[in-house]
Amino acid sequence: MTAPPPVRPTPPPADTPPAKKAPPAPRPPSRALAPLRETGKLFALAATVVRAVFRRPFQMREFIEQFWFVASVTILPAALVSIPFGAVIALQVGSLTQQLGAQSFTGGASVLAVIQQASPLIVALLIAGAGGSAICADLGSRKIREELDAMEVMGVSPIQRLVVPRVLATMLVAVLLNGMVSVVGTLGGYFFNVIMQGGTPGAYLASFSALAQLPDLWISEIKALIFGFIAGVVAAYRGLNPRGGPKGVGDAVNQSVVITFMLLFFVNMVLTAIYLQIVPPKGG
Repeated sequence: MTAPPPVRPTPPPADTPPAKKAPPAPRPPSRALAPLRETGKLFALAATVVRAVFRRPFQMREFIEQFWFVASVTILPAALVSIPFGAVIALQVGSLTQQLGAQSFTGGASVLAVIQQASPLIVALLIAGAGGSAICADLGSRKIREELDAMEVMGVSPIQRLVVPRVLATMLVAVLLNGMVSVVGTLGGYFFNVIMQGGTPGAYLASFSALAQLPDLWISEIKALIFGFIAGVVAAYRGLNPRGGPKGVGDAVNQSVVITFMLLFFVNMVLTAIYLQIVPPKGG
């Protein structure tokens, strides 16, 4: 038998378009832009929290539990830390005023430093270090156990259910603790100035009434409110975005504290500069 002739492939028609090339693979995101993306996500979470505050139902029970927890872990350290802070400020200011021959202004200068600067920062640092780290660890553990994903599947918003009560709790605790720290720090500064530096109680109180004004207390409370919001939002953001399982939760806790500290000092500088430009000094 003769072998069949080989089958030649039919050439494509002349009007057939050429085969399309596959689209290029998307480039991996640049690491240089990672901080900008993280910053944008943080601000987006802050805006979401602000919007969710006005939605119903409000988680009152969760809010009360978180308020009590944050207050219980920060109230005693805040009181103990405010005493040496007030003492150091009073001693340093008293030494400087003695060198300048202006001992009569020791009380006003030291009390204003405690109320405007030291008190909000002490409260914010303690809330971020104690309450914020606990919030971050709690949300992070829920995330790696997929509890938050289960809540979203059931139609429950983790932001409204878990984050909003925690952020509001840190804000309220910060405002209330700020008043306590201001009082304790002022009393500590008064004691050390009068007892250790030989100041007179009348001059201490008179200088305070001559230099201080009501907006000084307002800016202190406003700072505490904003610092509490920052501490709560940063802790919630890092808790909602852990990486690498349980170890990632621990890393997220450390990162939340560091990021909060950096933001607090920057925001404090901005608020202080704005306040000094808007509110004139007393008698000025």
